[in-house]
Amino acid sequence: MEKRLKTVLQFINSFHTGGSERQAVQLARLLSESGRYRLRVACLDGGGVLREEIERLNLNEIPEYPLTSFYDRNMLAQLRRSAAYMREQKIDVVQTHDFYTNVFGILAARLARVPVRISSRRETAGMRTQAQKKVERGIYRLSHRIVANSEAVRQQLMAEGVTDSRIVTVYNGLDLGRVQPSLSRDEALEHFNLPRGDARLFVTIVANLRHDVKDHPTFLRAARRVHLEVPEAAFVIAGEGELTNKMRALAAELGLERDVFLTGRCDRVADLLAISDVCVLSSRAEGFSNSILEYMAAGRPVVATRVGGASEAIVEGETGYLVAAGDDEQMAARIVALLRDAGGARRMGQRGREIVEQKFSCEAQLNRTVSLYDQLLTTTRDAHAQKLEGVRRESA
Repeated sequence: MEKRLKTVLQFINSFHTGGSERQAVQLARLLSESGRYRLRVACLDGGGVLREEIERLNLNEIPEYPLTSFYDRNMLAQLRRSAAYMREQKIDVVQTHDFYTNVFGILAARLARVPVRISSRRETAGMRTQAQKKVERGIYRLSHRIVANSEAVRQQLMAEGVTDSRIVTVYNGLDLGRVQPSLSRDEALEHFNLPRGDARLFVTIVANLRHDVKDHPTFLRAARRVHLEVPEAAFVIAGEGELTNKMRALAAELGLERDVFLTGRCDRVADLLAISDVCVLSSRAEGFSNSILEYMAAGRPVVATRVGGASEAIVEGETGYLVAAGDDEQMAARIVALLRDAGGARRMGQRGREIVEQKFSCEAQLNRTVSLYDQLLTTTRDAHAQKLEGVRRESA
């Protein structure tokens, strides 16, 4: 008899562009291509540009469980629907990827008695209220493992009381094809509506404008300092969100209205990075930044705040520089140094790409994840067999 493939359900919040969403979609694709498991995908919100990538996997369906609150009758109804789906599909492993899917997906999986339940943590601090943290700690107790995307996140979980043995670090993986440009420099400048010609030097940040924790004001204050030293510098903010107008106003207040360019949602990250001279991340808190990996994979030197897993990717003085969160003066000094040393910046970028290829590949992410699934499924099977043997002995 042919052995049944185990079924894994990836529970994704939405398909809108974001670090957690992109990593979840990428992992689903990698699992599907591996042929190691029967893949299923579910979501809370079915909208977003990343949905097309999931639909290319030719899944039978992508069930959606829209929520209005964790504390109303709709939540209970959606939990029952999701649990019924998990039982119907004989789900063996559920993996969730952020706060909202941790809460909903793990509760539904527990209700459906799914053998293996894996939640995730992708940030260190600055994103959750005290009430949310309390809820999530309860969810972790219902999870067999919690995946952290950096050692910094793992340490934060331990500080919050999660047992070390229940935390597994799986670094984000990066598909190097994401940073392969398809436009010439002139075409890219036209696409992003940036100043033409070779005289301008571009300093770029790729980060959503939905959360204050990304700290774009520090980037803009550093930009003002850089502009005083390197007048030909221009500053590109790629990302969408409700803070866009606020950052545009701050740029004008700092006298940078002609030198700061907000692109909105960036569907051509590779082309933007290809024309960038220095790439920056100014966050006050992170788990493990996808943007940093993209910068490095694109061969660009990085200046980033020393938060989350940044120091696990950036080798100080070798692939870029780390500065204290909120320190726009030091950030500016590092950016200026790189803009004035094109050869050194180029060498840093080349070394960064080598590190991504060695340590943060999609293959490494897939292998670590599959190993985790196999281990937990074996443990669950053995525990079930022991339980049955105990029952048999008691009835004998």
